[in-house]
Amino acid sequence: MQLFIASDHAGFDLKEDIKKNFPQINWIDLGTHSKDSTPYPQHAKKLCEKILEQKRSSSLTEPQGILICGSGVGVSMQANRFKEIRAALCWNEEVAKLSRQHNASNVLCLGARLISAQMACSILKTWLETPFEGGRHLERIKMMDL
Repeated sequence: MQLFIASDHAGFDLKEDIKKNFPQINWIDLGTHSKDSTPYPQHAKKLCEKILEQKRSSSLTEPQGILICGSGVGVSMQANRFKEIRAALCWNEEVAKLSRQHNASNVLCLGARLISAQMACSILKTWLETPFEGGRHLERIKMMDL
């Protein structure tokens, strides 16, 4: 499995913890690579552009990514400006599960200052293991991209 991941300075430590806790994942780390102050919009934009680029070049799998900032709000707002990106700010496993089942989220957003590394890993595990239910939810997903 391959996942894109990016954070600003506030999310740097959590990003590194997540990568260590999921060594089986082929991480494509789009930065930041230090705790030096950096604007979250540039990292969110870069990740979304990479997901959309990969989506257009390969139909094998739906590319996915993880964005992290202090609250998760900023990266989720930036990510959701992109058509075909469905970014979900998740703070527990239930929200992560529903974001996948009902909304086919393809970007998981986390707030490094609001949840522990342990909770973030549990959220990610749930998010990765939960499939999209389709059915009546598919029509709603299609409406988002009009």
